[in-house]
Amino acid sequence: MGAKADFTVTVRKEETVAAVLPLQEHWLPFSNLDLLLPPVDVGVFFCYNKPQGCITTFTSMATVLKKSLAQALVSYYAFSGEVVANTAAEPELLCNNRGVDFVEAFADVELRHLDLHNPDESIEGKLVPKKKHGVLSVQTTELRCGGIVVACTFDHRIADAYSANMFLVSWAEMARSKSMSLVPCFRRSLMNPRRPGCIDSSLDQMYVPISSLPPPKQHLDQPSDHLISRIYYITSEQLNELQSLACSNGYKRTKLESFSAFLWKMVALLASKDDFEFTKMGIVVDGRVRLGEGDEDRARLMGCYFGNVLSIPFGGQRVNELIEKPLSWVANEVHDFLDQAVTKEHFLGLIDWVEAHRPEPALARIYSNGSEEGPAFVVSSGQRFPVSKVDFGWGRPVFGSYHFPWGGDSGYVMPMPSPGREGDWVVYMHLFKRQLELIEAEAGSVLRPLTFDYLQQDSVY
Repeated sequence: MGAKADFTVTVRKEETVAAVLPLQEHWLPFSNLDLLLPPVDVGVFFCYNKPQGCITTFTSMATVLKKSLAQALVSYYAFSGEVVANTAAEPELLCNNRGVDFVEAFADVELRHLDLHNPDESIEGKLVPKKKHGVLSVQTTELRCGGIVVACTFDHRIADAYSANMFLVSWAEMARSKSMSLVPCFRRSLMNPRRPGCIDSSLDQMYVPISSLPPPKQHLDQPSDHLISRIYYITSEQLNELQSLACSNGYKRTKLESFSAFLWKMVALLASKDDFEFTKMGIVVDGRVRLGEGDEDRARLMGCYFGNVLSIPFGGQRVNELIEKPLSWVANEVHDFLDQAVTKEHFLGLIDWVEAHRPEPALARIYSNGSEEGPAFVVSSGQRFPVSKVDFGWGRPVFGSYHFPWGGDSGYVMPMPSPGREGDWVVYMHLFKRQLELIEAEAGSVLRPLTFDYLQQDSVY
């Protein structure tokens, strides 16, 4: 029997889990970098085999999850609040301990038959919850085989992946009666703008006030192509080969730069068939290390800072050049546009840029890139995704992934470390259907559909 996506999920119980200790109600302002995020939700899920050699039941596992969540929310109180508009119509976080909606469910499917390659059908709206209230929602689902899926959906304006990863690890540590290895820092003064500000003109090319965007196009008919999600894996051998091809003239390129360059060439190939002349690609950069440079205390605080500390530099190139030039040339182009954003000055300037435009909301320009300009997509490195550390007491996950159909006009790609084989990547891809079809046709030996058989290899953890 093959992978299944057409299974039934039955909700057994719904409740709200609040922090175990009473919290003083207070307001937590959005930082300037939080304000650059649109109101989109991010999903993340973890799959576990049925516990072996013990009598752990689903009910007892759900109880552990709820009890430890209530403990974790004492420190991660932002996830237990609500987003409310202030007098300037800007969002702020009301830390009132309203709690986290928690769902217990049953799915009539075995873990080995779960269609992980096709998360739009098998995961979204079934195993990853829809967030209806608050900032964070959780769903734990028992599978027919006795396995379990633990999934969360959170408001991206409150947390980036780094922050969510901190929370997930802390939650798992609480479940195993361990001390938190990292306590979150909410010190918004770390994100204060400078007086006076100093803004580089390049930021006007990367970010745009929402009022300057053209109105969204009205589709009278169902578009012939649309964004879908798929999950693939790429072996360490293939990654090493891409990196080798991407390096030239003594210049070393990272695996992320090499892989991103490879994808850019693939997207350009389809763009040429559709008569587009240009295509754009962005890469998400975390600014924590950069903002901590030169100050040991600040670096320590930034290492556990909870919130968004992201920038999305991007490059645009002619489609024919991306196709005709070697991978090393494309990787150099990727490195060049990344280089401008991996500095302390870039992030300080971005904080100042937002301050200069407040209260007008703004957005990363590539997020709203229209298809008329040519295809665009963003790559976000998930190499710190802590799959092996999200152990709630019944073993490490067989699989875990982010699920982020983010709602923009651009595609989104996140490579993460594989739980099945050291050095391999699992790649979540949210691209246009025809782009994925072309990638599978032209590069099927590089990006392979994720299957449960692949995950059953000897685990490195």
